[in-house]
Amino acid sequence: MSGLLIAAPASGSGKTTVTLGLMRAMRRRGMAIAPGKAGPDYIDPAFHTFASGEPCLNYDPWAMRPALLAANAVHAVADGRILVVEAMMGLHDGAADGTGTPADLAAALDLAVILVVDCARMSHSVAALVRGYADHRGDIHVAGVILNKVGSDRHEMMLRDALSRVGMPVFGVLRHDSALKLPERHLGLVQAGEHGALDTFVDNAADRVEASCDLDGIRAAATLSNGERAGPEVARFKPFGQRISVARDVAFAFCYEHLLAGWRGAGAEISFFSPLANEAPDAAADAVYLPGGYPELHAGRLQAASSFRSGMGAAAQRGARIFGECGGYMVLGEGLVAADGARYDMLGLLPLTTSFAERRRHLGYRRVVPVDTTFFDGPMTAHEFHYATIVSEGAAERLFSVSDAASVDLGQAGLRRGNVAGSFMHLIDIASNA
Repeated sequence: MSGLLIAAPASGSGKTTVTLGLMRAMRRRGMAIAPGKAGPDYIDPAFHTFASGEPCLNYDPWAMRPALLAANAVHAVADGRILVVEAMMGLHDGAADGTGTPADLAAALDLAVILVVDCARMSHSVAALVRGYADHRGDIHVAGVILNKVGSDRHEMMLRDALSRVGMPVFGVLRHDSALKLPERHLGLVQAGEHGALDTFVDNAADRVEASCDLDGIRAAATLSNGERAGPEVARFKPFGQRISVARDVAFAFCYEHLLAGWRGAGAEISFFSPLANEAPDAAADAVYLPGGYPELHAGRLQAASSFRSGMGAAAQRGARIFGECGGYMVLGEGLVAADGARYDMLGLLPLTTSFAERRRHLGYRRVVPVDTTFFDGPMTAHEFHYATIVSEGAAERLFSVSDAASVDLGQAGLRRGNVAGSFMHLIDIASNA
């Protein structure tokens, strides 16, 4: 295995833009890469796929079993590909219990760390900062740094001088550029599919990286491992059915690729449909999956999507298993109140009304235990991140018993009515004690 972890001391350092530029620049050079994203993020992987031309997998050291991490990585670097993983938050930031950090991932997969440092408000202090990150743990290797948001030639000279004194290689220096900033909204970056000039943006970032970074040095820094951690078979989520129809468009984009890969590996056939294009799920599907996304931004179109609505109703009536996560869960409900207070009718398959009129953030890793075995066999790990509130819930079975990363009991969550179920939890993996 050959791989890099592009990390930073903290969020907001510019590592996503640097990662996109690096992936596109390496692709231009003919370097075969396998993009990855640490943690539970859905949005960044779509950008990585766009920049690299390859599917991006998540690598979550808190929520994924070590065997799954290793199996995904070994599969990704087949044919000599370089695993390039973007970290989440800061290098040593993780879940509420302090575990699951990007550093944990680097140690688990033998990834060399390249630290992206926002230098806009520092000069010689960069040496103390970088040395602290490099020495904090003995089981990871910080191979070098990329200095970001550097102001001038003089500023660069001071930074390089300070880092030379602590023996830290500098792989690149990127000047401050307001054009290298991606638009954001309440759950993170505006999605790749909604960015009107993404190719130009990524090419611009790649131009900066090619001109200012040592790509050969970065490639040489990738560690090598024999990848023997991964066994021939790794247990994954069982598919909901044999033929699974998955909603996919900008309102339903939050779907983990490793989840779909596991279903395909188990022999399931997967097709896609777009509710926003008023498409119905496959009429022959015995399962329908509505991932999370931004239905609150498209509630009017979803209310008016007659073919989508009738197709979902028909799937429920014929007994297909229907499962919705977060935004998909909201769409399965009876109504959705938008931020301006307007109420829109949803599918009405679950007795649930949700609202964005009074936003409240729900964020964190979760351990979930199914109340019954209708959909799931045992404990799982998940992540919750949304601003919606529940206005009302009617008569239905509960789906999960939930605790957080610190093992605090959060009660029960989600609803199930017959063959239709959902919750705000984004499921990630089978729990290690399952």
